[in-house]
Amino acid sequence: MRQDDSRPEGGADGPGKRASAVVVGGGLAGITSALALADAGLDVTLLEGRPRLGGLAFSFQRGELTVDNGQHVYLRCCTAYRWFLDRVEGAHLAPLQERLDVPVLDADRHRLGRLRRTALPVPLHLAASLATYPHLSLAERANVGRAALALKGLDPADPALDSQDFGSWLAAHGQSKRAVEALWDLVGVATLNAVAGDASLGLAAMVFKTGLLSDPGAADIGWARVPLGDIHDGLARKALDSAGVRTELRTRVTSISRSENGSWRVEVPGEAIEADTVVLAVAQAETHDLLPDGALDEPDRLLGIDTAPILNVHVVYDRKVLKKPFFAALGTPVQWVFDRTEASGLAAGQYLALSQSAAQDEIDAPVAALRERYLPELERLLPAAHGARVLDFFVTRERTATFAPTPGVGRLRPGAHTNEAGLYLAGAWTATGWPATMESAVRSGITAARAALTALDRPHDHLFEEAA
Repeated sequence: MRQDDSRPEGGADGPGKRASAVVVGGGLAGITSALALADAGLDVTLLEGRPRLGGLAFSFQRGELTVDNGQHVYLRCCTAYRWFLDRVEGAHLAPLQERLDVPVLDADRHRLGRLRRTALPVPLHLAASLATYPHLSLAERANVGRAALALKGLDPADPALDSQDFGSWLAAHGQSKRAVEALWDLVGVATLNAVAGDASLGLAAMVFKTGLLSDPGAADIGWARVPLGDIHDGLARKALDSAGVRTELRTRVTSISRSENGSWRVEVPGEAIEADTVVLAVAQAETHDLLPDGALDEPDRLLGIDTAPILNVHVVYDRKVLKKPFFAALGTPVQWVFDRTEASGLAAGQYLALSQSAAQDEIDAPVAALRERYLPELERLLPAAHGARVLDFFVTRERTATFAPTPGVGRLRPGAHTNEAGLYLAGAWTATGWPATMESAVRSGITAARAALTALDRPHDHLFEEAA
């Protein structure tokens, strides 16, 4: 049995021995928890079953390309994820737009619109953009403004909102099918991973209030200009090493139980690790399987938190076909398109990544069928793609990319605490108030670490306070 190191520092378990923690899961939630606990002076071991860190936001090699499994973005309002980037010294690799500016191409009408902000206070910061948005009629734009004001008055934390769907609320507030497609779902599908009719009103209200109706710059978009693995694996591993965290990859936890002396015993193949604190930072189904009896009052609720897929389509052309760094699309199956040429290391041509959220209908479609569907759509959207040679076409599928933000999911999401002292939960699917984003994952890791440090009577002033 591997025991924790004893070092000449006082701790919750007596002089001469430091308090210890095991974090199960090396995604953003687990990395965050491990860093926060180590920064507070605990001996921390991080266990990850995969051969890399980063969870569902990672990179892999495909020939000479370094490919992200999916396009991930964050917003200026994602303050916890920005804290994470600073903590791993990666903020310069994932810069934010100076100001929100989203090109929106309508494939049917061959029109380009833009969603962008000014420096004016909320809600005037979007008024000029909405007034000239060509994808909606004058009446639809006016109705959008009225719905936005009504949305601003909602409390996302109200449990009553969790039981309602966003689509019905939009219809009741005068939103046409076109307005939902050209504005509400344009934003909501990308952030919630669900169309309005399938999304909890509470989560939708949180997204739109925080992103578009809180601060003029809240929705400015940031994304990694390098492979995600450089940040979530490479820089994260460096930060963990510097903090003294022992990181074990390819190490899957088989059980968690109390030892005879009252500490936690974490079993991995061939050995066991004892610790004062355990943070479970894995998916909800795996958490359910690892939780000791009695740790949650209704553990089967975790199995009621459904998952939703995201499909990413990757196309490499022999020439440049897109001048913008990204755009969103209407009137086509294509949702969002990003230029990943430089980040992937491609020396010639152009590499585009299509991010397709709420992809239940296509997640298992054959590559040949997806190629036949999406290449003509790209030619419709991008005239320069006509005649360009496709050098590579492939897809990545995350069948359980996020938890499904369905009405009623809020009551199923547990907080960080369990019924067992010293055992905490983390993950984007826990009760952070956010949908399943990188921001939610980091917030959950901070919340779990803060709970553990509070129980150990350790200071946590170094942690991001907004996640409290």
